[in-house]
Amino acid sequence: MMYRSGWATKQGQERILAIDLKREGFDEIVKNAVLSSFREVSDLSKEEWKEKLENSEVRCQWDPDRDIYGNPIGRRAIQLGIKGEIVKKYVNEWIVNITDITEEVIEIRNSIQSGTFSESMLPKEKKYIGEHFKSVHNFV
Repeated sequence: MMYRSGWATKQGQERILAIDLKREGFDEIVKNAVLSSFREVSDLSKEEWKEKLENSEVRCQWDPDRDIYGNPIGRRAIQLGIKGEIVKKYVNEWIVNITDITEEVIEIRNSIQSGTFSESMLPKEKKYIGEHFKSVHNFV
């Protein structure tokens, strides 16, 4: 996300918020995800996929993931877009906490630019393991 926002420098993206969700909410989002582009390796026909996509409130897209310096790292990062009732649940039921992390982002950006960056400055990532993840992960 930092790469996409220009490390809080792009117009309209000067604030960075960390949003903590209930696990059940994220699981529901992933469970309802439909890939944003057709994959012939899918068990769906192109027509079935198109109908699912049109009726889905969650779209899944896989983009190249990047390291802290913006270089591609040979893996994909999931992007989930939500709309409709899923947005209402997200806003009204699933958000646990919202933290403005803009200052931390700026501090990391400045440390990268000055050559003083350390991996310890980053939050710890946990691997997501969920029963519904496989359906969108197989088509990376």
